[in-house]
Amino acid sequence: MSKTYNWYKKLIKPSWAPPSYLFGPVWTFLYIIIFASFGTVFYQIFINNEIPLIIGLPFLLNLIFNLSFTYFQFKLKNNVLAFIDIVLVLLTLILSLIFIYPYIMWVTLVNMPYLLWVSFASVLQLNITILNR
Repeated sequence: MSKTYNWYKKLIKPSWAPPSYLFGPVWTFLYIIIFASFGTVFYQIFINNEIPLIIGLPFLLNLIFNLSFTYFQFKLKNNVLAFIDIVLVLLTLILSLIFIYPYIMWVTLVNMPYLLWVSFASVLQLNITILNR
């Protein structure tokens, strides 16, 4: 963990990058939202059968891409793959929120902080990737 922290700390980051200690609390808050809202979606798809299965696909992909980011960024230390991945997180999140809106509007609304953070994180990752070519 120390090597990873030191590696990330040494990366050139834009002046507007948040401090590293902020990421843990932000992601904890967002994962609570994700767990509750995505869990509701999967429950409505697989248990209640009230939502078509295809609606769950971008939610599933979003979780996969979200969890993959840490591997690309911190295990592989590959900024390019991390950038591609965070863009996929953003795109699958947008699709998820659009697709679920007609069925469970609150899921879209409660995920606005997640959407804002991932949008910000995408721009941040692009900048980190460019600055550390």
